[in-house]
Amino acid sequence: MKRTHRQRTWFFTTFVALSILLSINVFGQKNKKNDTPSDTLKSDLVGGMKWRGIGPAFTSGRIAVIAVNPTNHSEYYAGVASGHIWKTTNNGTTFSPVFDNYGAYSIGAISIDPSNTEIVWAGTGENNHQRALGYGNGVYRSEDGGKSWKNMGLKESRQIGKILIDPRNSDVVYVAAEGSVWASGGERGLYKTTDGGKTWERVLFISENTGVNHMTMDPRNPDVIYATSEQRRRHFYTKIGGGPESAVYKTTDAGKNWQKLTNGTPSGHVGGMCIEVSPANPDIIYLIAEAQEDNGGIYRSTNKGASWSKMSSYTSSGQYFNILVCDPVDADKVYSMEVVSKVTTDGGKTWNNIGLKNRHVDDHCMWIDPSDTQHWTIGGDGGLYETFDNGANYIFKSNLPVTQFYRVNVDNTKPFYWVYGGTQDNNSMGGPSQNINSAGVANDEWIVTLGGDGFWQAIEEDNPNIVYSAYQYGNIYRYDKSSTEALKIKPEPRKDELHYRWNWDSPFILSKHNKTRLYMAANKVFKSDDRGNSWEVISEDITRNEDRNQFKVMDKYWPSNAVAKDLSTSQWGTIVALAESPVKEGLIYAGTDDGLIQVTEDNGKNWFKAENFPGVPKYAYVSDVLPSRFDEQVVYATFNNIKSDDFVAYVLKSTDKGKTWTSISANLPKETVHTIAQDFVNPDLLFVGTEFSFYFSVDGGKIWTKLTGGLPDIPVRDIAIQERENDLVIATFGRGFYILHNYSPLREISAKKLQDEEAILFPVKDALMFLEADSRYGQGSMYYTAPNPEFGATFTYYLKEVPKTKKQERLKKEKDLFEKGEPIPQPTREILMEEEEEIAPYLIFTIKDANGAIVRKLYHEPKKGVNRLNWKLRYDCPSARASDKPEFKPTSNNNDGHLVLPGKYTVEFAMDHNGTLKSLGQQQAFNAVVLNNATLPAEDRPALNSFFAEASETRRIVDGAERFAAELKKRNENIRQLLQYTYDAPDAMRDKTKKIALELRDIDYLMNGTEAKASFEEVPPEQVSVSYRLWAALAGTWGSTSEPTKTMRDNLLMVQEVIPGIHQRLQTIDNDLKEVEKNLDILKTPYTPGRLPKLE
Repeated sequence: MKRTHRQRTWFFTTFVALSILLSINVFGQKNKKNDTPSDTLKSDLVGGMKWRGIGPAFTSGRIAVIAVNPTNHSEYYAGVASGHIWKTTNNGTTFSPVFDNYGAYSIGAISIDPSNTEIVWAGTGENNHQRALGYGNGVYRSEDGGKSWKNMGLKESRQIGKILIDPRNSDVVYVAAEGSVWASGGERGLYKTTDGGKTWERVLFISENTGVNHMTMDPRNPDVIYATSEQRRRHFYTKIGGGPESAVYKTTDAGKNWQKLTNGTPSGHVGGMCIEVSPANPDIIYLIAEAQEDNGGIYRSTNKGASWSKMSSYTSSGQYFNILVCDPVDADKVYSMEVVSKVTTDGGKTWNNIGLKNRHVDDHCMWIDPSDTQHWTIGGDGGLYETFDNGANYIFKSNLPVTQFYRVNVDNTKPFYWVYGGTQDNNSMGGPSQNINSAGVANDEWIVTLGGDGFWQAIEEDNPNIVYSAYQYGNIYRYDKSSTEALKIKPEPRKDELHYRWNWDSPFILSKHNKTRLYMAANKVFKSDDRGNSWEVISEDITRNEDRNQFKVMDKYWPSNAVAKDLSTSQWGTIVALAESPVKEGLIYAGTDDGLIQVTEDNGKNWFKAENFPGVPKYAYVSDVLPSRFDEQVVYATFNNIKSDDFVAYVLKSTDKGKTWTSISANLPKETVHTIAQDFVNPDLLFVGTEFSFYFSVDGGKIWTKLTGGLPDIPVRDIAIQERENDLVIATFGRGFYILHNYSPLREISAKKLQDEEAILFPVKDALMFLEADSRYGQGSMYYTAPNPEFGATFTYYLKEVPKTKKQERLKKEKDLFEKGEPIPQPTREILMEEEEEIAPYLIFTIKDANGAIVRKLYHEPKKGVNRLNWKLRYDCPSARASDKPEFKPTSNNNDGHLVLPGKYTVEFAMDHNGTLKSLGQQQAFNAVVLNNATLPAEDRPALNSFFAEASETRRIVDGAERFAAELKKRNENIRQLLQYTYDAPDAMRDKTKKIALELRDIDYLMNGTEAKASFEEVPPEQVSVSYRLWAALAGTWGSTSEPTKTMRDNLLMVQEVIPGIHQRLQTIDNDLKEVEKNLDILKTPYTPGRLPKLE
């Protein structure tokens, strides 16, 4: 691939007659070999530690494309610019992610095959070239409606703008490949396959710098295609939005030949364009173009592209918008997607805003219902909206958690901490990490602290009501969570001082040494000791402060009037990473977007410049800088060179406050690194967030392990550690926040330890005890809530291996023999019976109280590696577990009973293998801690538990009596039926069984009363049944930890008084039935349930 700003250095050794040419790109390092050490901690071994997505979904995220099933408009796919593909089959009532783990998260195009709607094509890499761009790895095809996908190639296309499918032949597909925005080369142009994606031919190629960004097909003749090419380039320091190679093309023979359309199309340098054929009149074609000078605008052809007329000068940003959508029935009506989308009804002459009532700005895609053009769905930066009245009112699809977070921070709110973050075009916000509701955290529990694009966040440690948030270019506010007031506190230039250079993502931090001290940075560093009320400049310009126009772009120097030159691009030479040592006050590190790390040890009086970083290109963006929590000499840094088309992971460490650096990237794959964090207990436990995932190292960066249980392939832009809870909280760029609860087991593992140990039971975090609320009833399926973590105590364990069953061992031997081509002995009947009777190994977790008494046993299917099991802090349910088809399942646990007492508990685990019980790991102690959120809690918790224990015992007896009565009734009814055909049976037997039936009916009345006709309460005035009194004694306590009322206790007492009599009557009936069954044997009657025929 052709590179820009390439330096060439020749080295010649006099000892070896060999010349070696080393080509080093100042802005990019294309290849890096990542050797994987043999002692690498395997990712699958820690896969049982699962991330939990917490959304939110109330602002959704950037929707790039909508693809609606032409035969069923309730089914459609939403392609997220950074957040994968989501499918709905019920018009957005619910969505499911269908593309989470295919190595790409950014979607630019989706097309449904009109001939077979189960076939869906997706192009990865969003279809624009704005600053926060995601790239892809080619084109994918699904043959089962999105359930599974296969990569069909074009992996170096990076961005895909459109996919067209020939309606006559599903194997003929066209792809508009834009190519990398950060470099030349790759797979760019218009590609065609005639065999369903097995092979591709590039049928339209312009140059190594120019790809095809859009195309449209004549619905009358699919061989007629119109396409637009786009020349563009973006780096951290600059952007060129167009060039002379952007043009309009047409083919009439399915891509064999192309004509450049120049009769009336925009001339000179042209930027992003979109071309669309009107479905109402395919002779009419519309073109929107961003161009140099005044050449941009809306162009229209009424003769299939032969000539064009400029209808108006209206255009939008080619790097982010310029998408046209033609009305399906009105050839003069066209919509244009942009900040506030517009519509023309006169063929492009005049344009008016469409409705924006209660809707987010910045639109990117639209689908118009061809059967009702007042009905359409529109997607943009704020998610999906649907209208049935032509945009007057909208339904917001508030169930898509695809927000792009740049930053994350956490507070220390009790009992559940809050998570804060800044987003791409969706505000700064905060919300609870969890709550006590069984449904989870709802959208309306989140708050907006600041509008705009959100970035860095900070919360005062001792006062979580004071939150600092910022929108783009350093506009920082101090937000009062109690009053919702927000005060702007941005540093402004001093008298006679030039404007500061602020980055899009300007950093600020709160000092660990002074709770009211803030640091902030533009091209200079600022300090405030009074919460931002006043600022002191503590550095001069500490960037390189170089002129970005000194560099060639696409091998040229571009004039000031180049298309969209440097628009939507931060000024270059800004500080983008800022951190203070938690060990030493005043030791501050500032990383720049032009490759420097500046260091001061005296709060800004003196600065030292670090600019030599082994293996890192000179101008690489400093994505993060992290002073050690333990050693003031140690600091870590990560570099991002993605916008030079360089995806190498750059992670470095210094042990002398930044004077010298060594790489600790080790075995990290080619994934840009955005952020780094360090554990607060183990200095060698490090974490990094990359362009596609999350990694940790237990040895200070010598070896890295992917940690992605439950986490899709998505950029991890920032990491926060909630120390009180030992939680990792990450900001993903397209799937909201994720939390890994209690990551502390990672402190204790290593590849060697997991190899040496057969099993480990890790320390157990204290469990918070409360009653889960249920207050989200009846909100419908669209109502979004982020699930809470499982309630109770979580046990984390490790198993090196799981013993194989006899059947598994036999099948493995048979497989080996088959592969060797050797004879395979067939299993005998005895072997098969042994295999059938064998019980697979299972785990037993035994929980004991402080006195050593067993509280509960949990049975669990064993899994290799690190896994987790949850105990809900409850006893076993006293009710019997009955089944119509009883089957012994050793890993089937009983239902839950009432809560245990607060206090100390222990847990240990063992494995049962073929009846042999083997203890594993080490016993761990933990506490069950009451949340204390009740206004009137039980004053005597042990007495409350004694009531529950007494009630549970009564419930056990009542439940057993009811079930036993049902069994007696079944036995008796079978006997009564049998006696009808036993002609020599004495009448006394028939009378006896009739009497038993009446007695059982009377007992059933005592137990259950008269069956209600509707409501449980709708019974006539009569004797109160046992079941009702037991329900009255217990039901009211299910949702409370308060003292049981006297009424409840009285009801329980009344049950206890009456149940012995019922119990005695059931015993009598059982004895009477047994006597009848003996007589049946004498009469030699056929079998009845519960009776073994007597053998004479």
